[in-house]
Amino acid sequence: MTEKPLSLLFAASECAPLVKTGGLADVVGALPDALRKLGVSVSIILPFYKTLPKEVREKSEDVKISEVKMGWRRQYMGLKKFERPNCTYYFIDNETYFLRDNLYGYYDDAERFIYFSLAVVEAVKILGGFDIIHCHDWQTALVPTVLKKFYYNKKGLKDVKQVFTIHNLRFQGNLNLSDFVSFLGLSGTEPWLGEAVLGDQANLLKSALYSADAVTTVSPNYANEIKMPYYGEGLNTCISDIGGKLSGILNGIDTAAFDPANDPQIFWSYNGLSGKHKNKERFLYEYTLPNDGSMMIGMVTRLDPQKGLDLVLYAIDKIMQMPVHFVLLGTGNPEYERLFGYIERRYPDRARCFITYSDDLAHKIYAASDVFLMPSNFEPCGLGQLIAMRYGALPIVRETGGLADTVTPYNRITGEGTGFSFANYNGDELLATVKSAVEVYTYNKSHFNEMALRAMAKEFSWDASAKAYLDIYLSLVKDIHPAAAKASSQDSGA
Repeated sequence: MTEKPLSLLFAASECAPLVKTGGLADVVGALPDALRKLGVSVSIILPFYKTLPKEVREKSEDVKISEVKMGWRRQYMGLKKFERPNCTYYFIDNETYFLRDNLYGYYDDAERFIYFSLAVVEAVKILGGFDIIHCHDWQTALVPTVLKKFYYNKKGLKDVKQVFTIHNLRFQGNLNLSDFVSFLGLSGTEPWLGEAVLGDQANLLKSALYSADAVTTVSPNYANEIKMPYYGEGLNTCISDIGGKLSGILNGIDTAAFDPANDPQIFWSYNGLSGKHKNKERFLYEYTLPNDGSMMIGMVTRLDPQKGLDLVLYAIDKIMQMPVHFVLLGTGNPEYERLFGYIERRYPDRARCFITYSDDLAHKIYAASDVFLMPSNFEPCGLGQLIAMRYGALPIVRETGGLADTVTPYNRITGEGTGFSFANYNGDELLATVKSAVEVYTYNKSHFNEMALRAMAKEFSWDASAKAYLDIYLSLVKDIHPAAAKASSQDSGA
């Protein structure tokens, strides 16, 4: 008799390649594939957004029409299913909440994703058979709380374990406490309610910290940082409270999608530095920058204060006096969009600032850049530095979160390292680090090239991360699932 594989449901608000606004979608899209290689069955459940690909919206099959009870209201819920090779997607359909032009940014976002969390639980009741629900960020944070508080003794649900992953602690899902009580049909006197309250507001993410069976975040260093007030976003005490329930597991990248040796979006595919140099030459030609031996600094980023852009703006005039080209791609904060547009006009022969979103251009910038600038104020993991290293662009980063975990700083004596870094969130430290990179690029090219080759050779696939997640999953179901019992027996040498 074939052993039943461990069965997971990933619950998230976005997933590449179907619908994406940021790195969360990349994780939810890539991690299940790595888990399937380990024999795990993984399905994914998402909102049935208006912006999903046409094929998905047209070909999704109806599974069941049901209702979600939100206090005194009963909201329509359509459960849909879409099959792709090796992946089953489920969708929660409710046009009031999800037939909109954007994923987020609405006055009722908290209500929309409370509904989604309740609908995920309803879908689990309908579908059955899942051992673990892996929830991602605040938009699904209520799932563990609902299961623990409302279904702790319900057959078919009481044994379903929950893992909750924090991708960015800054976004927590806050709303008026009275609305939270109303949406869940509470009396307001429940003894556990304090687990979902921060200050005078309900806090969805906080509720998941206490309710989930395991909590993870996306790098070991970030897991430690968020216990501190500076990084803890008001929840550092709660993070410390949950103790050993928290793990930091470094994200990977899709090494097939980001492969300079097989990338149709760059000018020339390559697996060595000569091909990279050809991409840089072509990029400079295409975008009318002089091919004068200057070091090319690339940035592909969301234009948000988190990303250290105030440090860049502080130092940019002095940076542009060095032998560099500066190339930025991104959208976001309108003031940053205006300021970086001004930088291009101020330095028309040294800078190009593309205030847009273009995956094609992003790949070209990674392939052409000598260094990749990522001076974040905080960075739970970061994908840009991982992609940059795969393409041989040396990261210049601040030593925070996953940036500190993944970039080994240059040692001027030994030549070791995979990038350049600075410790304090300070514009002068950023300037000094860029200056150091320029000096190595200009006067010690052998060290620079050796670092680039070393960076390209680093392993950033999802394989190691998937094994770490699998260990957590198996530890949660070790008493109730044969796969976990078998693994435990093998580990003990029985």
